Amino acid sequence: MGTAMLSVAASTSSAGSWSTRTQRILVIGNDGVLQKTLQEIFSSQGYEVEAAFDEDQVLEMLRLEPFSAVVLDLPQPIDSTFELCKEIVRLAPGSPLLILSASSHVVDKVLLLEMGADDYVTVPFSPRELVARLRALMRRAVRRTPETFYAYEDVTVDFLTMDVTRGSETVSLTAKEFQTLEFMIKNARRVISRNELLNEVWGFQNYPCTRTVDTHILKLRQKLESDPSDPSHFLTVHGIGYKFIP
Repeated sequence: MGTAMLSVAASTSSAGSWSTRTQRILVIGNDGVLQKTLQEIFSSQGYEVEAAFDEDQVLEMLRLEPFSAVVLDLPQPIDSTFELCKEIVRLAPGSPLLILSASSHVVDKVLLLEMGADDYVTVPFSPRELVARLRALMRRAVRRTPETFYAYEDVTVDFLTMDVTRGSETVSLTAKEFQTLEFMIKNARRVISRNELLNEVWGFQNYPCTRTVDTHILKLRQKLESDPSDPSHFLTVHGIGYKFIP
């Protein structure tokens, strides 16, 4: 199967590659032959390709860096990797997820799409079709910029819908708590004074006092930190303000 697919991939490349120098694809699977085939197919089209073979490696890579798309080759039985699909969607909500599988069962496809997968391609496949499907997914994803989503540790934030989840649970935030969270995230690792937070979140003419900021940071710690008494993300910078560390 690998040889046949590679021969078609060569003809795909000769048709002209798309300018995708800055786009990176994460290919996941434990079939070495298929992994190599996928890497050659996507590399021939100008993509940068990273490969991952086990769940721990996949999750660590997704936590550390963004990818333009994720391609997951599912082994049989499919239901053994449903949890991995959920974790990929949670950690990379802005990256299209394309599933490859030898299963053609409609139920499997429906379940995976409902979990958040963006497309499903049955193996064996046409390299031309695979590349075309992935390009289409990434074009649509561009409409939702990286600023739309943010994920750190077990927390996911959707800036468009104002939805926040921690693990599998939805976290309820007030409007000002969410705005505080958003400003902290978009200024990650930078020390932010209480006055700056008041100006940016409440507005220069409307804020009451700096204690308001302290109260909202406390609420965020209680809702989003594993140990609110010893926070690892919403840090106090004594005498100045706060700093968010992903």
